[in-house]
Amino acid sequence: MLTRTGIHAIRAMAALAETPDGAYAGAAAIAERIDAPRNYLGKLLQTLSRVGLVESQKGLGGGFRLRLRPQKITLLDIVDPIEHVSRWSGCILGRESCSEDNPCALHLRWKKVRDEYLKMLEKTTVADLLGDESMLQRNFGG
Repeated sequence: MLTRTGIHAIRAMAALAETPDGAYAGAAAIAERIDAPRNYLGKLLQTLSRVGLVESQKGLGGGFRLRLRPQKITLLDIVDPIEHVSRWSGCILGRESCSEDNPCALHLRWKKVRDEYLKMLEKTTVADLLGDESMLQRNFGG
């Protein structure tokens, strides 16, 4: 359900969470670590900076670091600015008028899956991803 961009964003945030306190990590180093294109990752990190999850510093010793503690950053915080998953309210079959009162054939099933997916993103933090590199690789590639 996540795009490649969403996966890269989550993996980059997990990599930043492992950066020592007060230190910055360069986009190139993060890109290499998570196997993402360098320029693409730099732009993605700038997006995360604009929404307040990451701070950046230019120049020698600069780069990116988390603005908040890993325990405070949810996967929804990371993915939503990129993929707008919190706005997934339309009909999965593309009908214009699909609702609780006028559901399509998949409405109730899609609503259940969508709601559980969003709940998982809301309840899972970057801290939950740390310390189990094999879990990161299994679930997010690499």
